[in-house]
Amino acid sequence: MPVRTDEGYEKLSIPTFTKTRDTSDQIHAYLRHLIIDEVLPAGSELNQAELARRMGVSRIPMREAFRMLQQEGLIDVQLNQRAVIRELDAHEVDDLYGTRIALESLGVRITSGHLTEAEDASASTLLQLMRDSVASGDMAAWVAAHRRFHSVCTIRAGEPLARLILSYSERTERYLRFAQLAHPGAFGSAELEHQAILDALRSGDAARGGALMAEHLSHTARIVLADLGSTDEAGSTITEALAMSTGAETGTRPGVGPGRASFDGRPID
Repeated sequence: MPVRTDEGYEKLSIPTFTKTRDTSDQIHAYLRHLIIDEVLPAGSELNQAELARRMGVSRIPMREAFRMLQQEGLIDVQLNQRAVIRELDAHEVDDLYGTRIALESLGVRITSGHLTEAEDASASTLLQLMRDSVASGDMAAWVAAHRRFHSVCTIRAGEPLARLILSYSERTERYLRFAQLAHPGAFGSAELEHQAILDALRSGDAARGGALMAEHLSHTARIVLADLGSTDEAGSTITEALAMSTGAETGTRPGVGPGRASFDGRPID
């Protein structure tokens, strides 16, 4: 049964939306933040008309924001202008992260050895921004810097690969945030892996860079699957993508079922 949130809208701090062409983008970003940070929990019901009234906007940009959230897999939209925030799902984790591992490790291999001086400097700056954001507790800044860092790591990937990589990166951010909220001590280890990936890119070692990225992304997926109490079968796509990206034999990777995968200080990304 969906959880009604109409009565709880008054408790939300509603930002001012400018009356410009990007109003729907602003609404989308705001609602996305509420969902990913679990301010609005899974199962909550969203009323399009009531939200539009509360935010002082027309239903047109609200409808477009709902469409974008649905496209990202964050909500299920119903015919009565209501929507329900989707539950976290182990099989979706497997599909999303398995695909992201395959795509992003390929993007790293393509980019390895081909960063310009400006791109290299930008990657270092973004790593520092992530460190500063963790220290100050500014997660919005961390997410933005993190997304840009990963984009630099795959910057030589052309269309449509770059568009696919970005799409899957955005769709996994909810699960990344879920893991970070459950395991807040993971940022230090993640920083070390980010640096190792950048070092591989600089050295031109495509195989190592791709494998490091694959392992890096798989850590979050394994932890989320364990936290969701998944079965081994729920991680089959991740296992195969990881084996393909690292050159390992299928079945040699640690399992992700209950009791076999736990947070041990490995990074979350």
